[in-house]
Amino acid sequence: MPEEVIFESESTQSRSDVANYLRTVADKLDAGGDLTLSAGDQSVTLDPPTNVAFEVKAERETGSGADELSVEFELEWADGEDAASGDLDIA
Repeated sequence: MPEEVIFESESTQSRSDVANYLRTVADKLDAGGDLTLSAGDQSVTLDPPTNVAFEVKAERETGSGADELSVEFELEWADGEDAASGDLDIA
């Protein structure tokens, strides 16, 4: 299935700033409301269902120079569909 990017933002932030963004997302999910993402002239409002697929991925990219490490958090759902639940621990 083709993928259409409807919003994208990337910038360098402090760990504290990233934590604040993640807290805001967590609070919105917990409250069951819409989640609006905006940056510059881009904006999208999403309405996640009660259950979503939650993927966590840690990657190491090697190449010329230093290795690049990343962690990705992804929430995924299809319109009108709830995802099955799974177990994940983050410490």
